[in-house]
Amino acid sequence: MIIIKTISEEKLEKIKGGGTSAIWIGLGVSAVIVFISGVIEGITHPKGCEE
Repeated sequence: MIIIKTISEEKLEKIKGGGTSAIWIGLGVSAVIVFISGVIEGITHPKGCEE
């Protein structure tokens, strides 16, 4: 059974949160993608130490 509650405009304006979490999650996902792409690049195009 689904119950739907109506929220007044005042209560909607007072609701805060979620924005900061979304930013951190986005940064974390981006960091993982960059790391994985670096690992794949290192496996597919290995280079020796260059002096």
